[in-house]
Amino acid sequence: MAVSTPPSSDRPAGADGTVTTIVIAGATGDLAQRKLLPALYHLWIKGRLAPNVPIVGFSRAPMSSDEFREFMWRGIREIGGLEPRREDWDAFAPRLNYFGGDLAKPDEVAVLRGHLQTLEGGEAAANRLFYLAIAPSLYDAAVSSLGQCGLVEETPGSGWRRVVVEKPFGRDLESANVLNSSMHRVFREDQVYRIDHYLGKETVQNLLVLRFANAIFEPIWNRNYVDNVQITVAESVDVGDRAGYYDQFGVVRDMIQNHLLQVLSLVTMEPPVTLEADSLRNKKVEALRAIRPWSTLEAARNAVRAQYIGYRDATGVDPHSATPTYAAMRLYLDNWRWQGVPFYLRSGKAMARKSSEIAIEFRAPPHRIFPANPRWGPLSNILTLRLQPDEGVHLRFAAKLPDEGMAVRPVDMDFHYGTAFGTDDLPEAYERLLQDALEGDASLFIRSDHIEEAWKIVDPLLEAWEDAISHPVQWYEAGSWGPESADALLSQDGRSWAPVGDRHGRIND
Repeated sequence: MAVSTPPSSDRPAGADGTVTTIVIAGATGDLAQRKLLPALYHLWIKGRLAPNVPIVGFSRAPMSSDEFREFMWRGIREIGGLEPRREDWDAFAPRLNYFGGDLAKPDEVAVLRGHLQTLEGGEAAANRLFYLAIAPSLYDAAVSSLGQCGLVEETPGSGWRRVVVEKPFGRDLESANVLNSSMHRVFREDQVYRIDHYLGKETVQNLLVLRFANAIFEPIWNRNYVDNVQITVAESVDVGDRAGYYDQFGVVRDMIQNHLLQVLSLVTMEPPVTLEADSLRNKKVEALRAIRPWSTLEAARNAVRAQYIGYRDATGVDPHSATPTYAAMRLYLDNWRWQGVPFYLRSGKAMARKSSEIAIEFRAPPHRIFPANPRWGPLSNILTLRLQPDEGVHLRFAAKLPDEGMAVRPVDMDFHYGTAFGTDDLPEAYERLLQDALEGDASLFIRSDHIEEAWKIVDPLLEAWEDAISHPVQWYEAGSWGPESADALLSQDGRSWAPVGDRHGRIND
């Protein structure tokens, strides 16, 4: 595997002269309009897509290439929220082509093969990246058709073939294994790029830099100095028009099994030897394997589920739904670095504010010689990594109040991307991930064994919650931080949730 190419790379995709075709299945859907085409457009604006990188939209909707280009122009402005200059778009748009068909029908995919060969000028060495922006339930049929029609076969004279698939990857361990097996019937594991856009965020990648490029943090990144770790991914919006879809999955499948466990693995992993993909991913899988397995009974004791009031009234939601819109849980890792340290994870819809944070709370000094002041709360040192919004890093520590004897209070030391680098305009995660997929760098993509380990962690919890009588759904007010039982999950350990979303609870005089 290639070592990750820096975003400032002066070798755009296709720079070696080989045609590289990007095929987006489900090209008329929301994901393509809102994320994929804007990301590819930005890569082109930044000089990271060579002229010989055509983009083919493939979907069942009848449409010409000109109509597709205009459809995407409107979508990028109205859905993607961009305001590209028309002259720039007119220079980018000719690389967009459209082919109507059903990816589940091999005869229609066979016609697509001829279309691609014509577009590639008959170049045998042309590369192909297939992006499956379609429902996961369609993956099996789509991959089977691609394999049956020879679109993804690699031969000594051909270019590379890769496929990118979105989450959710399965509903549980069993379905994830079935999906992995169907992928592997057509693609080798190194050809499959399972995308989790959270790993493409600059601030998530910065976690690796914070840990492994700064000697002041790694020596104290362990059970001897860390009291607990909290990972919060809070969304202020409710389920909205996704209610029917969301009710099939819930917060554990939608957020915790992938996003939060991905972040947890980066927080807890051992240092990799290099940033080469397998070296990095091996350490992440080791971290997940260290998580103490739950029995069904233990899962229920260590987790809380709830719905915001009014969720069952949303269109498409079962009036008796037990699908959680909020979950909080306590995990332990059984290894030398983290033995005995609790990891608290929580995520929910319709919460007080949108915020994604990692809070590392350090142990108190062995003997306190300064008097506590209830006004300021606990004096624990807390390192907070703000993933979004207001991206940055904040360290809380104690300082002496002037002219008040030896009274102390917590203060913050802050790093903000906008202040430090002069811009708050961080690149979209899909830009980095699409560029990496084109370059063959799988470092930020998810391997099959990682998927399976993550499902092993949450499956006992999902099984326990099937018994709605013994484990009833709790409620919380929209705009709050969740149910009281989530606070109790920490208070029974003598702890509390760290402040969220205000530069780590900065205290104003």
